[in-house]
Amino acid sequence: MANDTPEHTKKKKGFASPGAWAEARALVRAHRNRLILGMGLMLVSRAAGFVLPSMLGYVVDDVIGTGRSDLLVWLALGAAVATLVQASSGFALSQVLGVAAQRAITEMRKRVQRHVTRLPVSYFDSTKSGVLISRVMTDAEGIRNLVGTGLAQLVGGFVTATVGMAVLFYLNWQLTVVTLIILVLFGLVMTTMFKRLRPLFRERGKINAEVTGRLGETLGGVRIIKAYSVEKREQLVFAKGAHRLLRNVAQTVTGVSASTSAASLAIGMIGALMILMGGRGIIAGDWTVGAMLQYMVFTGVVVAPVISIASIGTQITEAFAGLDRIREILGTPTELDEDETRAPIEELRGDIELDQVTFAYNEGEPVLRGVSLSAPAGTTTALVGSSGSGKSTLVSLVMAFNRPQEGRVLVDGHDLSTLKLADFRRQLGVVLQENFLFDGSVASNISFARRHATRAEIEEVSRIAHADEFIRAFPEGYDTIVGERGVKLSGRAAPAGGYRACDSGQPPRADPR
Repeated sequence: MANDTPEHTKKKKGFASPGAWAEARALVRAHRNRLILGMGLMLVSRAAGFVLPSMLGYVVDDVIGTGRSDLLVWLALGAAVATLVQASSGFALSQVLGVAAQRAITEMRKRVQRHVTRLPVSYFDSTKSGVLISRVMTDAEGIRNLVGTGLAQLVGGFVTATVGMAVLFYLNWQLTVVTLIILVLFGLVMTTMFKRLRPLFRERGKINAEVTGRLGETLGGVRIIKAYSVEKREQLVFAKGAHRLLRNVAQTVTGVSASTSAASLAIGMIGALMILMGGRGIIAGDWTVGAMLQYMVFTGVVVAPVISIASIGTQITEAFAGLDRIREILGTPTELDEDETRAPIEELRGDIELDQVTFAYNEGEPVLRGVSLSAPAGTTTALVGSSGSGKSTLVSLVMAFNRPQEGRVLVDGHDLSTLKLADFRRQLGVVLQENFLFDGSVASNISFARRHATRAEIEEVSRIAHADEFIRAFPEGYDTIVGERGVKLSGRAAPAGGYRACDSGQPPRADPR
């Protein structure tokens, strides 16, 4: 099983790697306009949220205490307006940043998928498809907390807690000092939790990718599994992966629960202090009932965002873990990166030559040793050998799916390693050893490399390949849906005409159809 985590990344400590921070900054810059608007709405919402707590002491002591019922209507109206503003701005905030988050997720998925499709074939040989699917779909999901409401709520929480703390100091600085000490201790606990949770979230992404990849293989090879009656073995393999994921989730749930318990403990301690010190203040005549109620409400205004910060911090920690994994993929050189320094290709004749080529998939275990051959344009070259002798490997070298460790592959006298791959492959016609059909119609599969091909052109190439007759035998003809990997087609729908790749040791033979 491929390990998609480079060694240098495993050694990184701290909240996030420099690459993840750079990616986060780039995301924030790209969506800064919506974020600025969101921050403005957040400030309006938070400011409106201070109106009702600020009124409480005045209502209890100066209005109700003195019997000025004429002010109650105006105060109630003011509270209602403030509540409406808070609710409206909160709704607008979720809409503005919610759209920004979804757009960011979509763009990130497109960017990672674009990069993945440009990676060399050798990368796919050593990395499970489930890992790559997880990078594209799952890891990108976490950035909603960076450019969505998560970041705004984090900033809003700090703003609310700061303003609320200033009010608490004004109301009773002695009690507020003790409250602040408790909150600082709570913050230290949260920091420790985040450091421990981040590698767990990172490991969860890896395990999830591995389990998903294996499940994809199981479903794709279900006929082989049933043919050999190994369902129980595959069930056991999946169960082991699922339990690894369970253990990881259990650890993260424990960490999150511990942070929640720490928050409850902090709230309880602050509440006990208010009862003790506030009650004594009222009895001694140093505090009014309204002042104590106001202090209690503002304490909630401070504590609630602090608790929210803890929850959002966990989500952002998970988002950074996903960004780390995404950066690993994006940091892998693509074939286009290599093409930038290569010479463009115009029209090729098709002369192929191998000059003392040696190639090994695993170091020290060469599949080809000093192979030389010449295949002039317009001729037919048959490769004959036992299974595993390197026939497919040799073809993969000619297609530049792999690179030789020694020797050269020459195309029209030019070293293939110096030519632009995109230009080279556009001039190749390939029938691979393993057939692959995408879910869709027969016509869409035939025109896969030329999406704008007309029906007449599709039918013409089918006649040339001697496939038109049996395609028309289907009830829907060229519009027949083949299913995933062509499972809906019978054996007679195999590619006809030309030559079939053969690893049996016998030369390829022409299809009798």
